[in-house]
Amino acid sequence: MELSEVLILSVVACLTVLFALMKRFQYWKVRGVPQSKPHLIFGNMREVNKTLHIAEGLQQLYSELKGKHPVGGIYIFTKPVALITDLELLRCVFVKDFEYFHDRGTYYNEKDDPLSAHLFNIEGLKWKTLRNKISPTFTSGKMKMMFPTIVAAGKQFRDFMQEAVSDGAEVELTDVLSRYTTDVIGTCAFGIECNSVRNPDAEFRVMGRKIFQRSRGLVRLVLTNVLPNLARKLGITVIEQDVAEFFLNAVRETIKYREENNVQRNDFMDILIRLRSKEDTQSNDETFTFNEIAAQAFVFFLAGFETSSSLMAFTLYELAANPEVQERGRRCVEEVLQRHNGELTYEGVLEMHYLERILKETLRKYPPISVHFRQTSKRYHVPRTDTVLDAGTSVMIPVLGIQRDPEYFPDPDRFDPDRFTAEEEAKRHPYAWTPFGEGPRICVGQRFGLMQARIGLAYLLTSFRFAPGKKYQRPMKFNIKIPVLTPEGGLWLKLEKLQKA
Repeated sequence: MELSEVLILSVVACLTVLFALMKRFQYWKVRGVPQSKPHLIFGNMREVNKTLHIAEGLQQLYSELKGKHPVGGIYIFTKPVALITDLELLRCVFVKDFEYFHDRGTYYNEKDDPLSAHLFNIEGLKWKTLRNKISPTFTSGKMKMMFPTIVAAGKQFRDFMQEAVSDGAEVELTDVLSRYTTDVIGTCAFGIECNSVRNPDAEFRVMGRKIFQRSRGLVRLVLTNVLPNLARKLGITVIEQDVAEFFLNAVRETIKYREENNVQRNDFMDILIRLRSKEDTQSNDETFTFNEIAAQAFVFFLAGFETSSSLMAFTLYELAANPEVQERGRRCVEEVLQRHNGELTYEGVLEMHYLERILKETLRKYPPISVHFRQTSKRYHVPRTDTVLDAGTSVMIPVLGIQRDPEYFPDPDRFDPDRFTAEEEAKRHPYAWTPFGEGPRICVGQRFGLMQARIGLAYLLTSFRFAPGKKYQRPMKFNIKIPVLTPEGGLWLKLEKLQKA
């Protein structure tokens, strides 16, 4: 074949691909849905993971498309995605029409990557069955039983901070907060004393860091987001092999020790062990295989340590900048402790109402899970429009965009816990604040996550006063490489030790 023929064929091939992409990027336009102008190959994600966190990228798209239609059309690479811009439609997605939106559509590979097949990812009847079994773990009764374990970890955390921090020192807090939540989750999920607060190189902490440090290569991102079935056939995984082996071994050893020694701890692992199948390769509606147990323990660890530590970090960040709010929060904790003889009790923590409002306001400004995902299970007619979403359409809820929308939260950059008094909440649309999701697929562990954050903050607020230091950044920059919203460069605050009365 002559060089000229090769060039002609190459040009034809390039033009064919180009026209195919141009047609693909008309997907929403031909359906009468307003869309944001996509970029070649990357769609609307060109700046994500380069200069913007995905939450910020979707926040910009939400602001651009809101008010034009209940959904906006965007593209994740070449994949069309419906971006929810209307809170009444959000109510339908989460609750009213849940039968159409019960799956997230997030990638998992049960065969090659069994830990990825956990409660957050799995779909259909299997999800519903598992959810019904897991939910009892997080009732108020179960939380009360796990409370002393969390308090013990909180005391160790406080003691370490009092020993390690010099008065007036500027300290990086994100790592030590993650070590505290790692100890809590490791104990409650695996029954293992991780001791990562005092030993930052403890295995659980090392593996926890590694989960979020894995490079998400472009090819893998495209395949898992655009062609998930092909990705599964190719055996693409999302969890590093050594991380998977560590957690599988940790679960295996925990089960073995508890069964051989008849140990019961009234924790998350106990519930899973009781549901274990006698045959580790098969399960039914009543039992779990070993891999299923390991996957649920893994997601409890994954979802619990990073999101809660992030919540605590952003809370301290805002309290340092708002000393009057910090003092009011401290008084709230101290008054409750006085009523309970100086002890941190389960009932007492639930009485810390202003601290709860502080946490809610932090979750509004900095939702750790800043995007919710859904996928249509069948054709869905968008209420009050002529638009139909085909089965298999990906749906995204821009949590950060909605929760920083001045229509719902005036002066959204201001940190104001009093937005969450009962009176103010009653004035607001109930779906304007959804950091945990809502409806049947609401975060099952939200009560646990908030409890460990409350306990950790109660100990910190009664031991230290927090102020901005030389390395304090405002406005906050997010780490664009980590899907959970976390501070870029860590959180540096100046700590003043409080004198005991």
